[in-house]
Amino acid sequence: MFHSVSLFAFLYIFWLLLSGYFTAFLMIAGAGSALAVVWFAHRMDVIDAEGHPVHFGPKALLYWPWLIKEIIKSGWSVSRIILSPKLPISPTMISFTPSQKTKVGLVIHANSITLTPGTITVQAGLTEFLVHGITRESAEGVIDSEMDQRVTALEVKP
Repeated sequence: MFHSVSLFAFLYIFWLLLSGYFTAFLMIAGAGSALAVVWFAHRMDVIDAEGHPVHFGPKALLYWPWLIKEIIKSGWSVSRIILSPKLPISPTMISFTPSQKTKVGLVIHANSITLTPGTITVQAGLTEFLVHGITRESAEGVIDSEMDQRVTALEVKP
């Protein structure tokens, strides 16, 4: 029930933000549309903790700013490499075992690696990730990293 209510609230707020108009008709139409989507999703039995992970809420609000900071730092590092006359790259593929226990945690971790410039998750399995890095240091930096620890902390239910 909690996931249904939170899904309705999220969809309704999203509707309001996208429309930008707060007339009675549009607010009622938005509520009706959100309610219909929740009803359809409930009938299809797709409302669950994996499809709508609201339990990440407070922890995600702390994780996103940290990830944005890491993306900026890594982007700066990759820019320096590209602009260097020597182009000091050493492309490296590395595999490692992530510490996440849930599929959602594994997806968040794999996507976070890919969002960080200089690294790409080539293959993400339940027990092993294969990551390509523009330098050996960036590739090896994903093993037992702060990102791995933060995503593991993120997926733990309070």
